[in-house]
Amino acid sequence: MRFIAPALLTFSLAALGSQAQAQAAQTLKVNYNLSLAGLPLGKADLSSTFKGPKYEVQGSVKLSGLVKMITGGKGAGTASGTIAGAQLQPQDFTVTSKSSGEQRTVRMALDDGNVVKAEVVPPLEPKEDRVPVKEADKKGVIDPLSALIMPAMASKGLTDQANCNRTIPVFDGATRQNIVLSYAGTQNVEVPGYSGPVLVCNARWVPISGHRPQRSTIKFMQENKDMNVWLAPVEGARVLFPIKVAVRTMIGMGELEAASWSVEGEAKATAAKPAIRGKDPIKAGAGQ
Repeated sequence: MRFIAPALLTFSLAALGSQAQAQAAQTLKVNYNLSLAGLPLGKADLSSTFKGPKYEVQGSVKLSGLVKMITGGKGAGTASGTIAGAQLQPQDFTVTSKSSGEQRTVRMALDDGNVVKAEVVPPLEPKEDRVPVKEADKKGVIDPLSALIMPAMASKGLTDQANCNRTIPVFDGATRQNIVLSYAGTQNVEVPGYSGPVLVCNARWVPISGHRPQRSTIKFMQENKDMNVWLAPVEGARVLFPIKVAVRTMIGMGELEAASWSVEGEAKATAAKPAIRGKDPIKAGAGQ
């Protein structure tokens, strides 16, 4: 849970528009299925509300079946902040996760992308091989839930490939990492509540500090080239949001796939004209 959920949440990656165009509140709700190596793992729910330049994100993850029986894994978190031009400015972040009888809560306060206060309860166990987190590592960052919201480039359409090419600086209260995205292609998808084009972005995980570089999982993820996120546009708020996330783990492919997608509020999401002609839509869970 500690490895899979943060990875999916960190990717389970999206975007706020350069400016929120709808002044009335607009809420995007996405329900996801989680799987690992083709086996059902659990469910995740995300609700993101946009009003003017402000945003709020609420998310929860619940494992199911045998995994739940073994680990009791679940987690929930919230984040809020504002949109400034093409940038996010997170203000508050809280997440609580529980696995194998252990519960951990992370709280952060940020100002203009700089961490003002971070609290991890209980704190991570000190390890000599852990890369120290410097003060500079906590400046110009985004929390993991806000990182699910990716700003569209101001002069670009939502499905323009330039919206894939970016680096997301993430700090989760204990570790600092970059998520490096690059354009891989454009697909048409169809899930309940959304039918239309999505951007497919390749992803790389680059640890900066707070990690233990000699651990096998860290080495694996650093070399991992089998990660991608599929981003669907929400026209009213000019945001892109993950409709699918795929991350290869040491025991198989972990996937986060939208089971339903809905937009509530005055500004409705409308699918842009498909960028790919002559191809039938594919389900979000289908391979490239």
